[in-house]
Amino acid sequence: MTLRRSLILGGGAAAIVGAGTVQALDREVGSLDAYTVAVAGMRAAWKRTSEVDELIRYATLAPSGHNTQPWIFRVTDHRIEILPDFARRTPAVDPDDHHLFVSLGCAAETLALASAAAGRPGEIRFEPAGGGSVVFESIPAAASRSALVDAIPRRQSTRGEYDGRAVGAADLRALATAAAVPGVELVLITDRPGKGRIRDLVIEGNTAQMADAAFLRELRSWMRFSPREAIRTGDGLFSATTGNPILPQWLGKRVFDLAFRSAAENDKYSRQVASSAGLAVFVGQSTDPQHWVSVGRAAQRFALQATALGLKTAFLNPLVEVPRTRLELAELVGMKGQRPDLMLRFGTGPALPYSARRPIRQIMSGATPHA
Repeated sequence: MTLRRSLILGGGAAAIVGAGTVQALDREVGSLDAYTVAVAGMRAAWKRTSEVDELIRYATLAPSGHNTQPWIFRVTDHRIEILPDFARRTPAVDPDDHHLFVSLGCAAETLALASAAAGRPGEIRFEPAGGGSVVFESIPAAASRSALVDAIPRRQSTRGEYDGRAVGAADLRALATAAAVPGVELVLITDRPGKGRIRDLVIEGNTAQMADAAFLRELRSWMRFSPREAIRTGDGLFSATTGNPILPQWLGKRVFDLAFRSAAENDKYSRQVASSAGLAVFVGQSTDPQHWVSVGRAAQRFALQATALGLKTAFLNPLVEVPRTRLELAELVGMKGQRPDLMLRFGTGPALPYSARRPIRQIMSGATPHA
């Protein structure tokens, strides 16, 4: 769920900046190499230690809508509670906090996998009090090694085009098995006609969102156009993670206003769906935060299994965020009357730069909220 938007920036940037200012802009933008080194440190593998800070660092490598990282961790003896950080909600695109609670589920599942690998397995449960939170309680036991754990620092939402190669039946079974979480149904779509119908719904949903001024303002506020800004904030949607040019933050916002258009976005989505091996639709049993957390757990397990198999994944959000297309998707996958929560596309493709994460001190209970 991290970055799911890309921009056609090159021509717009050239129209705004003259060649004589390029060196000055380079200094303002910062170094992509420095960004890569910083993010590599955030995603470093760990030596199966049970140190709580390391387990939480791994948990934060989970995806979140707009890479907002809307979580706060509170630690007691054998309990880690993941609280929603409502200061980081995105009301235009996520008015009922659906994506926020899905993100908590992704983080909780990642935490549980890492903790089990460190010899502290346990269980996840949802607590509805106080707005809702997710609790992980561990018990001492032997370490449980998992291919999903090894995939945690390598997983990313890879929002480029894939190569169109099919995924074999054995791998599709492995993906479905990994994503088996109580209260969540998974539908896999791999046939060309099915992908074509999904493409049409994605374009319909994206067109509706692109006509929504509040949606565009909110998305723009979470865009990070330079390595320096992406490292400084540790969050948001860094343009390089979609293979787009890097720019000073002020210039990137101007180019966004000029160049972010539905026609280009729809064309991009069409190519991305066509190049994917398949699409995965996740449907919770009920439309409440507890089941949204479960959907996040299932989606994260699916993405980690895909990573372990050498596959890439990315979220296709417009058709589940727009009520009209969400209803059409439910009917398409044979679940009329239910709410499709998430859609992931998957396939084989190149890696792109990873997104940043905030330092642990900013996400622990008592930290200063997001401004």
